[in-house]
Amino acid sequence: MIARLADCAGVIEAAGELLINTLKQSGKVLLCGNGGSAADCQHIAAEFVVRYEKKRQAMAAIALTTDSSILTAHANDFDFETVFSRQVEALGNEKDCLIAISTSGKSKNILRAVEAAKSKGMIVIGLTGCEGGELSKQATVSVIVPSVVTARIQEAHILIGHWWCGAIEEALSVSNNA
Repeated sequence: MIARLADCAGVIEAAGELLINTLKQSGKVLLCGNGGSAADCQHIAAEFVVRYEKKRQAMAAIALTTDSSILTAHANDFDFETVFSRQVEALGNEKDCLIAISTSGKSKNILRAVEAAKSKGMIVIGLTGCEGGELSKQATVSVIVPSVVTARIQEAHILIGHWWCGAIEEALSVSNNA
C-alpha cells in the first residue's frame, strides 16, 4: 500500500486551525528543528512575520534555531539536548504554540522542547516522518509524512508549512476585514 501526503490532509488542516486560533488569541508560534528542519523553521517563521502571499499585519513567530549566541552558549554551558527547551521556558506561555520538527520523531532536543511546551500549557504540533517516533506520541497534533526518505519528508514539511501559511492568511484576512 502506498501512502500519500493527501491522506494527511485532515490532520494538516486540524493543525492549521490550531495555528489560526493561536494567532487570533494573540499567541505566538515558536518553531524548532535540527539541520534542514532548522532551515524550515526559519523559512516558516519568516512567512508568518513578513508575509506569505498577501500584504497583511505581521504574525508572531520565532524560529528557536537562529540565535547563534544562545545556541552556542547553551550547548557549551549546559548541553545540546536542552538548547530548545530552555528557549521555550524563556519565551513560551499558555497562549502559544510550538511547531516541533523532526524527520525521525526521535531528536532528543526536540522532545525536550515538547516537554517544556506541554509543562507551560502550550499546544504542540509535531511535524515528522517515518513512523512518527516519540514526537508523534507527545504532540497535541502530529503530522506524519508517509516516507522514510529524509529528503522527501523535508520537502513535504515545507509544503505543509506553506499550506498553513495560506490558510492562516486567508482566515486572518477575513477576520480583519469583517
